Amino acid sequence: MSCIERIEYEILLQGASFRESAEYIKKHFPEWYEVEPGYRLFDAHLIGVPPVVLGIDGDDVIFPYTKPCRGTFLLRANGPDEVAKLRARTKKKR
Repeated sequence: MSCIERIEYEILLQGASFRESAEYIKKHFPEWYEVEPGYRLFDAHLIGVPPVVLGIDGDDVIFPYTKPCRGTFLLRANGPDEVAKLRARTKKKR
């Protein structure tokens, strides 16, 4: 079981493509960032079609996550440390 399963999260979209997830984030969240596949978030390496779009809303991170045999989900999870790490590492896109 991945560490994503050990955090509390809300499912925003289920079965969405990476493009649909990116469009949803860009439309619904004023702060978002692009990272490369392999970016480490909550001790898990993200996969996806580059660039992978991550949203920020307060202390929450919105991100696509693929579960083996279950598909891709757009998740929202509280992670103030992850938000700080993302802001410090990457350029804001919006």
